Amino acid sequence: MIGEKWTVYWNEFSSDTYLYGSEISYRAKDEVEYVNVLMPSGTVIKRWYSKTNYQGKRIEPALPMIDGEGRYRLKVSIDCPEGEAWLMQLVFYDKYETEAGRIAVRDEISEFQCPLRTYSYQLELINGGMTRFCFHSVEIQEIENEKEEESEKTI
Repeated sequence: MIGEKWTVYWNEFSSDTYLYGSEISYRAKDEVEYVNVLMPSGTVIKRWYSKTNYQGKRIEPALPMIDGEGRYRLKVSIDCPEGEAWLMQLVFYDKYETEAGRIAVRDEISEFQCPLRTYSYQLELINGGMTRFCFHSVEIQEIENEKEEESEKTI
């Protein structure tokens, strides 16, 4: 069963975006064209946060709060040329801002469960050998456990 769904877009803030040698065109809310032919693989292109310090970064959290007991589906919508690749990485932090785990995502649709100690997390778009791409959105959707619901109905 599918639960609540959140859509994350690439906002026009330059903060936490790899800008060196990059051409970025904001065509629409769900269409951002990014070109950088000299960027090395493994470079973090964009970061989104579930918790921010507004005084320091001047940005609001773009990610929903999630808990370590739930399962979630991540759906990434990025168009890039054939033979080029992107990588999404979820980095989880505990309440002391110590890394509690990380998950790499290479597929358009994947499922994940964050560590129980998770207090906040980041989503990173990483260059996996791309020179250009068009970013649309990332959807995070809660997956409710059907087996638990069925067993509650029979009790």
